[in-house]
Amino acid sequence: MSEMVRESIMEQLPDETGLLARRRFVEGFWFALFRAAVVINGAALVIIVGYMVYYGFPAISWDFLTGMPTEGGLAGGILPCIAGTFYLSMGSMLLALPLGVASAIYLHEYARPGPLMRVIRLSINNLAGVPSVVFGLFGMAFFVASRDLGGLGMGVSIASGSLTLAVLILPVIIGTSEEALRSVPDTYREASLGLGATKWQTVFKVVLPAALPGVLTGSILAISRAAGETAAIMFTAAASYNPQLAGSIFDEVMALPYQIYSLSVSSTDPEATLPLQYGTSLVLVSLVLGMNLIAIVLRSKLRRKLTK
Repeated sequence: MSEMVRESIMEQLPDETGLLARRRFVEGFWFALFRAAVVINGAALVIIVGYMVYYGFPAISWDFLTGMPTEGGLAGGILPCIAGTFYLSMGSMLLALPLGVASAIYLHEYARPGPLMRVIRLSINNLAGVPSVVFGLFGMAFFVASRDLGGLGMGVSIASGSLTLAVLILPVIIGTSEEALRSVPDTYREASLGLGATKWQTVFKVVLPAALPGVLTGSILAISRAAGETAAIMFTAAASYNPQLAGSIFDEVMALPYQIYSLSVSSTDPEATLPLQYGTSLVLVSLVLGMNLIAIVLRSKLRRKLTK
């Protein structure tokens, strides 16, 4: 009787061979889909960069990189644009990185979970998806406008643009820094507290150094976005034509993203300025890549130091 019951149960069980074959098929399908996505993204990147290099490289020269613009910015060099982009990117990072990391430390290490914290995190996530033109209008109203109109009265300047970009990239830095802190094992904190360290010492001497590679990853994303923004600086920092380097943080500057926009829409013959457009785009990509490489090298060194 027991043999009949065993055979009946075995007949009701699914075929292991067929189940394994279905699992392998599903796994192969999804892996093929992922590989196709990687190939499509890689091909798109190669095409875009290749197109930019093919049309922009002939315009690259020493005079183009170190000269001053002429004819209302439609000819000549782009040195003020390179310097302006660097000023705005570095200024926004100097403002946003310490504030963003400090906010992430408070939210993850000190704040008590509750409805208020959920609302704050939801607001941060929503701010990360707000279009940059909204930040530009906010910067114009709050940083650029005169004090009579409720602003700080800094005018169109590096200071206004850097502050606007800092507000723009702050949610990205807070989110990535908090994820980096969350990735640090709790055993690090328990061991430090068990040895007699205070909460402050544990955070700044144990947790934060372990989370620095992830924080630098967030800074890479932030600086890339800050360097390539046009709408945020259009109302706060950028000038369409200013053939001189800035003398102070309260001067307006030319910037590479806005220069590309100006060459595209301000010229009466846009096709004649195509080499300059592609050349400026190539310089912008190279500048962002260079700043990212510096951050990546620093992150790699920190990771090697932590693993020793």
